Amino acid sequence: MTEAYTSALLLVGEKDEELTALLDRELTAFNNAAVGVHEERSLSVRVTGGDGTLIAGLTGWTWGGSAGISMVWVHADHRRDGWGGRLLAAAEDEARARGCDRISVSSFSFQAPEFYRRHGYVASGRTEGYPGDASDVHFWKRLDGPAVAPRLRLVAVVDYPAGHEETVQRYEDDVLALLPRHGGLLEQRLRGPEAEVHVISFAARAGLDAYMSDPDRAKLRTEIGDLAPNARVLTVTEV
Repeated sequence: MTEAYTSALLLVGEKDEELTALLDRELTAFNNAAVGVHEERSLSVRVTGGDGTLIAGLTGWTWGGSAGISMVWVHADHRRDGWGGRLLAAAEDEARARGCDRISVSSFSFQAPEFYRRHGYVASGRTEGYPGDASDVHFWKRLDGPAVAPRLRLVAVVDYPAGHEETVQRYEDDVLALLPRHGGLLEQRLRGPEAEVHVISFAARAGLDAYMSDPDRAKLRTEIGDLAPNARVLTVTEV
């Protein structure tokens, strides 16, 4: 244990501008060195009225061919005037001008997830219970071509045969590992004493069909024999 460790002072506080600036500088340098990209830039769009008051605004960033939206706000008196869409369009145009081919944003479920869907953003995941009973929904959009269709999303409930839980769990580990070769994504895996639940998505129905007919999947099912679990599968969409 070094002297610096034993003499260090750990402090917990609230807002710390100096610490924020230092961490931002150090992490930016680390990230840039890791990927060889050094053109990180802030992005902002501002709408002001004739009297100088702020009507709407957007902040974000661009880096490594990607863009991100941090905050979007429109004054309550102007939320039916189309400024939200204009902010997005302006930010997307600027991101393209900077060489970005994609853009991402997150929105709480009580904010504006439907607004982003209407403008071509596709949900890529969500964090439940954040905050409280709400969700944080994560979106992205391609800027270099047609809008990407929403992914085909499935929920599978896999029952464990009594006394063989670990065997079936290992089988599911192996089967789920085949998803990426067909464009599948395991978005969430939940486990209980008698079953587990998978939230899986594919770019298209063809990916699901290829996954279901994968010879390696059939081989795994043959190897486990009568213990092969039956799954109840639902096709779901976001609400």
